[in-house]
Amino acid sequence: MSLGNMNIEEGLRIVYIMASIVLLANAVVSLWRIYRGPTSADRMLAVEFFTTSALAIILLFSTYFTLPALVDIALLFALLAALGTANFVVRHHPPKREEPDNNA
Repeated sequence: MSLGNMNIEEGLRIVYIMASIVLLANAVVSLWRIYRGPTSADRMLAVEFFTTSALAIILLFSTYFTLPALVDIALLFALLAALGTANFVVRHHPPKREEPDNNA
């Protein structure tokens, strides 16, 4: 099949597959960063990167297979990722509290 005979839907399907492959490679790189670290903040950023790649793959699959329910699943995963990041920030970076001056 030559590119001249390919219709738009077939071309888009190829683009979806290629984009999914690139995003899968991004997810593998982020898994490597999760394993290597070195700090917990680096690992948390890698988890966010992995989550973003996975969400994009899910949304591409939703379009490729015409399954609108996958969009709802992606939204749920995005919400969980946001909550996980907020939890990390609250637990690892507590607000600075000033100690009262008892010498006065």
